[in-house]
Amino acid sequence: MTKAKQKLKPDVVLKKYWRDNGRFADLFNAVLFGGRQVIRPEELEDVDTVESSVMEHGKHVESIQAVRDNMKVRKRSTVYGTEFVMLGNEGQEHIHYAMPMRVMGYDYGSYKKQYDSNAEKRRTRDGMEDDEYLSRMKKNDKFAPVITVVVYYGEKPWDAAVTLHGMLQIPPELKGYVNDYKILLVEARNNDLFFHNGDNADLFQLLGILLDRGISRKEAREKAIQYSKEHQTDRSVIMTVAGVANARIDYNIFQNGGAGMYSVFEDAINEGKAEGIIESCFEFGLSEEDIRERLQRKLNISFQAAQKYMNEYKKQTI
Repeated sequence: MTKAKQKLKPDVVLKKYWRDNGRFADLFNAVLFGGRQVIRPEELEDVDTVESSVMEHGKHVESIQAVRDNMKVRKRSTVYGTEFVMLGNEGQEHIHYAMPMRVMGYDYGSYKKQYDSNAEKRRTRDGMEDDEYLSRMKKNDKFAPVITVVVYYGEKPWDAAVTLHGMLQIPPELKGYVNDYKILLVEARNNDLFFHNGDNADLFQLLGILLDRGISRKEAREKAIQYSKEHQTDRSVIMTVAGVANARIDYNIFQNGGAGMYSVFEDAINEGKAEGIIESCFEFGLSEEDIRERLQRKLNISFQAAQKYMNEYKKQTI
């Protein structure tokens, strides 16, 4: 049977990974509370990730829609009733130089959605003062706070602003009067977060290895394999790491689990070796038949696998 390889999209695998309440809660506990177990998985509920609103200015009306990666509400009972906090997670593969403004837009959308929902209940004057009725909001109405964590999965160090002020040219005498907006940024390649969840610990350790620009790609893959074997890394974590690192995935290797999962990384190593072999052979004028034979011998692979590497190489050089 032919092995079906597919390239996983980073945004898809990351959304699926963080959908798990245990991992999600652990991330926020690590970022907000230094690892203290303040947010519990059982307190979290998924909410709609689409934030849409209508902005009006004079005669100009514009609809705005933004889709978050993951959004959950933390709901727990307190002596004062029920407490709600909205938690958003955004994955970023590339540096975004307008990220503070982008996050501000996401958060505004979450607040606007709460306001609109509340305003629907305040359409009549029943029990409201004039100012409350005009506001469509009673003086004692409160909304749930919104906290967004951005996780950056790129190889380069983040060099963009992490505050709105960092995006603005503000005269010094006016700086104190311009409202700021900061983002909570986590760099997957380099952070000192403390995780209780084993999957999260493995995810960030492996990404730290694979995104390390100080070592060769081959060395990084080999270190990732060794780490995964020693820590018996979960299949879903390996799939997520492979997706973020843009490695091709052979889904058949996951059928039996165990050591087979590590061939995700081994396959990537072979791809790198194969590319080097093919390129060198072409430079020396060897035929495709000779190159296939050399691939089979050097990598200990089948004729079909060698041909697949040949086809992939030719696609890249067209």
